[in-house]
Amino acid sequence: MRDRRRSHRLAAALAVSGLLFGTAACGSGSGSARAGDPNTLEVWTRSDPESAQTYQRVFAAFTKKTGIKIDYQPVMNFDQQLQSRASTKDLPDVMINDTALMGSYQAQGLLKPITPDSIAGHDEITAKSWSSTVGRDGRHYGIPYSRQAMTLFVRKDWREKLGLPQPKTWQDTLALAKAFATRDPDGDGKKNTYGMVVPGSAQNGYVAWWGSSWLWQGGVQILEKEDTGYRPAMDSAAALRTVTWMKKNLFCGDSRVIQPSALTSVTANTTNFQDGNAGMYLTGPYNISTFDKALGKDKYEVLPAPAGPAGNDVLADGENVYFGAKTGKAKQEQALAAFLVSPEGQTLAMTGDHQPVVRIPVNSTLDAAKVRDDPRWSVVQKAYETASVQFPNAPDFAPIKQDTADALNAIFTYCGSDVRSGLKELNDTLAGDLKDQDLLK
Repeated sequence: MRDRRRSHRLAAALAVSGLLFGTAACGSGSGSARAGDPNTLEVWTRSDPESAQTYQRVFAAFTKKTGIKIDYQPVMNFDQQLQSRASTKDLPDVMINDTALMGSYQAQGLLKPITPDSIAGHDEITAKSWSSTVGRDGRHYGIPYSRQAMTLFVRKDWREKLGLPQPKTWQDTLALAKAFATRDPDGDGKKNTYGMVVPGSAQNGYVAWWGSSWLWQGGVQILEKEDTGYRPAMDSAAALRTVTWMKKNLFCGDSRVIQPSALTSVTANTTNFQDGNAGMYLTGPYNISTFDKALGKDKYEVLPAPAGPAGNDVLADGENVYFGAKTGKAKQEQALAAFLVSPEGQTLAMTGDHQPVVRIPVNSTLDAAKVRDDPRWSVVQKAYETASVQFPNAPDFAPIKQDTADALNAIFTYCGSDVRSGLKELNDTLAGDLKDQDLLK
């Protein structure tokens, strides 16, 4: 079944690629709101209404500064709508979306290559950030915009009430989760609290996204780089130990350690922490503003992820600015990108009354904690700089993440299932994904 799903996904990608590579010109379609105005850029971001309001502030400042208008489209079902636009040969001029999608977008011909020197202020972006925009052909296909790393959010008031220390290891984390689940930390006399929030659904690869930090802390790599390609590594001894520990202690251990809906939860509906009935959440820093409003900033703390057997590395990701292939507005696009990575643009995107859309700034002249006057952001910035791993950006990582999520979700759902055989099947599937991309070594 998994091989058939992979084949269907590949066929769809190739179909879109054929549409794009055979196109004489994309963008400026007759149905576009900016078709008749060369000084208007159509810009898409993957945003909910809250973060869209921050983008609107940023784009308004850019228009005021440059006179270039922005036809802004906040899009939730980004990839689905992007494929639809690709089929009509009318791509957006500029897109802001996840770094991990760059390989997929490049493979489909959706992106215009860029030269870093063409972006004013490019030298204020670190080499580490620029490296995440390099495609398989060695060219850059995006401009770094925002970066982030996972940290552990903990109900400080609950922890202190129970007289427990901040967790430093996996065992500390498990002990604290069990205490939150069984010792009535909210004091209402009811068994209605959970230890930890987990977005464990296979949908859109969520359990692989969340679980990757645990894998790396256990010494696991999903893929290993080898010469000019990769090989799958999910059948290793470290993977068996780590996934078995996660299954036994989180998903199939004591009840209430994680929320009951974990295996069907995505981040959009995983609200137990902010709703006040779960004690921990390994997640991204974009939630800080939401949790401050829902709980109050005095009720919880932002901590480095506790260490596993191989350390405390966590998932680092973020967003890049992408230029739609063949849209023909290079000067306007470069001007927007330069503003977005400038100290002014980055500061606007990090502050305000709504959810920030820049978490850790890519502009090296800025410090997240100082800009926000909030020392909690120094924990996030340190995690990104010293204890983080990114998904490989050159392959199309989307099918790899999805197949990993499908396998992990199945392993965690059926507590009697054999972990070893599940990981072996996953490894074979990942080999097929890499072979499809001519990257298997």
